Amino acid sequence: MRLKDIQSIFHKELDVIFGVNEVGSFFNILISHYLKLNRIALVLNPELTISKEEEQPLFDALSRLKLQEPIQYIIKETEFFGLPFKVNENTLIPRPETEELVEWIVHTMSMREEIKPINILDIGTGTGCIAISLAKNIPNAKVYAVDVSGEALKVAKLNAELNKVDVSFYKVDILNEASWDLEFKNLKFDIIVSNPPYVRNLEKIEIKNNVLKYEPHLALFVEDDKPLQFYNAIADFAVDNLTENGLLFFEINQYLGKETKQLLQDKNFADLELKLDVFGNNRMLKGAKNF
Repeated sequence: MRLKDIQSIFHKELDVIFGVNEVGSFFNILISHYLKLNRIALVLNPELTISKEEEQPLFDALSRLKLQEPIQYIIKETEFFGLPFKVNENTLIPRPETEELVEWIVHTMSMREEIKPINILDIGTGTGCIAISLAKNIPNAKVYAVDVSGEALKVAKLNAELNKVDVSFYKVDILNEASWDLEFKNLKFDIIVSNPPYVRNLEKIEIKNNVLKYEPHLALFVEDDKPLQFYNAIADFAVDNLTENGLLFFEINQYLGKETKQLLQDKNFADLELKLDVFGNNRMLKGAKNF
């Protein structure tokens, strides 16, 4: 069958759901992933045909896209901060806003004059995207990462191997204080970073089906009456486990920027900075421990 005809079928079946441009992007991703072809190949050779065997994964992907399954789960990979990452249904798909958080940390550390080794802890690591990107871009860092999900940690460990970085992963429930120091006795951190669950159930109406139906709710949602429970627990952990002048970085709920900042202020963190993401939303928060 002509590849151009398959492309037309994709647009016919999916444009009404995703729009022309996004469907075009999906098709290019799929032919690159399954056929090792770029979009120029189809421009240069409109009559390009592929075999039945080569067609099958494209039509399988089409069926899954019609159900609004994220394309990252279909091809089982994505890119974050210029690095490749494996993903599956046990992990959130890394997002551009989180890349901004990583960039903020990398830039902050590049401004510091000292070159001594630093310890970094990523809480709720998921795919490992934050921890691995920091390990790759901060040469003097020793990076640790924790998650409550053993299945997510399996993916994170694979991603560390894929990107050839050394990250120490542990299964820890940050909401269970009894488990905090089991792996980290006598260890202090210069940076603690987290992108914890922060979407309230009342905000589910704003969430697209491809996220709501497929991405792990454990990593996304919090109860409406306890929207800052992870931030509170992580801040308490940071009080005891950050070095003097150590930094705490959060990705946050855009609607709860002032409340999250106040939480850190109440715990005596200093130099608080609330940062907007590229879309103009309150998305990142930084605080320093100087007490």
